[in-house]
Amino acid sequence: MNRMSGETALGLAWIIALVASLAVLFVGEVLGQTPCVLCWFQRAFMFPLAIVLGLGLWWRDGRVGRYGIALALGGGAIALWHMGLYVGLVPERVQPCTATGPSCTDDNQLVFGIPIPLMALAAFALIGALSALSLKDTRT
Repeated sequence: MNRMSGETALGLAWIIALVASLAVLFVGEVLGQTPCVLCWFQRAFMFPLAIVLGLGLWWRDGRVGRYGIALALGGGAIALWHMGLYVGLVPERVQPCTATGPSCTDDNQLVFGIPIPLMALAAFALIGALSALSLKDTRT
């Protein structure tokens, strides 16, 4: 069975981070949907992922996956918390969104019927796994 190369794994992780970053910019800036507080925090991890992984590929840095793992873990933790709020596992009284801003739990968090927090969690998990896989192939 053929194994995925480290560079391929890193390339896939970068594509996921880039597409996710562009998608949230589209939702926020083109569709005009103001992100909730937790979405902002997730963006703080996703946007650097696209830049750091892209530069690692450009410079052929086989060890950049370790930064991808760290950023994906941070963003994934926030996305997991956000998903907990969305499905009701985290009580509303600890909800970080303001009463006047967008809600973390309403229908504005759906894109094509899929909750944004779930998409973010899946993206961070895939990026983290692919970043880790890219390190297995490092020979430096």
